[in-house]
Amino acid sequence: MMLGKYSIGVGDRFAHQGVAQLRAIMKANESGLEISPVWNKSNREHIYVHTHPADVRKEADAAVATLGYTGKYFVDADHINLSTVAPFVETADFFTLDVAAFIGKPSAEADVKAFVASCEKYMGELAIPGIEKPLHVTKELLEEIASKFLAATQQAAEIYKFLIENKGTGNFVTEVSMDEVETPQTPIDLLFILKMLADKKVPAQTIAPKFTGRFNKGVDYRGDLVQFAKEFEEDVLVIDYAVKEFGLPEELKLSVHSGSDKFSIYPIMAEVIKKYDKGLHLKTAGTTWLEEVIGLAVAGGEGLELAKKIYANSYNRKDELCAPYADVIDIDTSKLPSIDEVNNWTSEKYTNTLRHIPGQPDYNPNFRQLIHVAYKVAAEMGETYTGLLEKYTDIIGKCVEENIYDRHLKRLFNL
Repeated sequence: MMLGKYSIGVGDRFAHQGVAQLRAIMKANESGLEISPVWNKSNREHIYVHTHPADVRKEADAAVATLGYTGKYFVDADHINLSTVAPFVETADFFTLDVAAFIGKPSAEADVKAFVASCEKYMGELAIPGIEKPLHVTKELLEEIASKFLAATQQAAEIYKFLIENKGTGNFVTEVSMDEVETPQTPIDLLFILKMLADKKVPAQTIAPKFTGRFNKGVDYRGDLVQFAKEFEEDVLVIDYAVKEFGLPEELKLSVHSGSDKFSIYPIMAEVIKKYDKGLHLKTAGTTWLEEVIGLAVAGGEGLELAKKIYANSYNRKDELCAPYADVIDIDTSKLPSIDEVNNWTSEKYTNTLRHIPGQPDYNPNFRQLIHVAYKVAAEMGETYTGLLEKYTDIIGKCVEENIYDRHLKRLFNL
C-alpha cells in the first residue's frame, strides 16, 4: 500500500468535520495536486473522547461517500506502541509507530558493536549528493548514535512485526515517529536511523524526526529559520541517499508533526520539496477542534456561551490538561486572560483571540494553546457540546474548510 507523494493528516477529535476537511483537500487537488487525506486519532484522544478506532474509519468512509471523492485516503493509528496498537488493527491502514520513549534506552553491547561494524564503509568523509560538505563519520559517533537509537528502531521493528502478523504484508502504510522528545535529531542521526530501520526490515514510507526549534501545538514555529531551512533540506537529501543506499521504499518522505499553523516554515518546506521533487506528510491534528470552538463563538448566543465555558473550565484545570503535552506547548500563564474578562467578550473578540491570523492585534497564542489541549473539557460535556456542533454545522464547517485550505494548503503548495 502506497501513501502517495503528498499527504495531510487531519485529526478530528469529535468526528463531525470529515466532510469539511475533505472539501478543503479536494479544493486544493483541483489545481492538479494529489494530496491524500489521512484521518488520524491517537489512543489518548480516543480515551478522552470515549470513541473507538472504528469510529474514525466510519467518519472517513462517510466523508468520501458524501463528496464522491475518488482518490487515496487513509486512517492513521496515531502515535501507537505495542501496548496500544491492537484495537486499531482492524480499521486503520496507516500506523504511526511512536518509538520516542525508547530513544536513549540501552541496547546490548554486542548489538551496538555489530551495527558500528556494519557501517564501516561510511566512516570518514561521507559525501551525500546535494549536501555542500561531507558528513564526518567516526567510530565514536556511530557508537553514540547506536547507543541512542538502536532500542527505538528495535521497538519499531517489533510493532511492525505485530502488524504483519495481524494485518498482513502490504496492507498498511508505516510511519516511524521520533518527534516528541527534547533533543532534535541531526541529518547524520537520521541517516543512520534509516539504516537501522532498513537493517530491521521496517519499510517506512514516512519518518517524523524531531527538528530544531519548537513545534508547539497549533501555533507558529519558533526557532532559527535559517537553521531549519538547512536542516530540512539536508534531511530531504539524506532520505534520498538512504532510499538508494539501504533499499528503503522509494516513496519515503519526511513527516512534520505538530505541523499545524507553522506558517513561517511552510514557504521553506515548499521550496525544498519543489527543488528536489520530493513528497511531504504534514500532520495538522488538533486545529479542527479549535475551529469548532471558533465556529461556536462565531455563531454567538449559546454557542459563544459554551465557548466561554470551555475556556473557564480549561483555565481552572490548566496544569492537568497541559501535562500530557509538556513537550509541545509553551504557555505563559501570566498572559492568559481571566475568566471574568473572557466572559465579557463579544463573538468577534473571542474569535480574534483564538484564531491564528498573523498580525491580528487580539491574537493570543497562549490562549490558543490552552484551548488546543482542552478538548477533554468539551468531551466531558457530552451531547451539550456535540449537539451544538450539529446545530451550527454549516458555520463550523466553513471555519474548518477555510482553516485547512486557506491557511495551510494554500501556503504549503503556493496555491
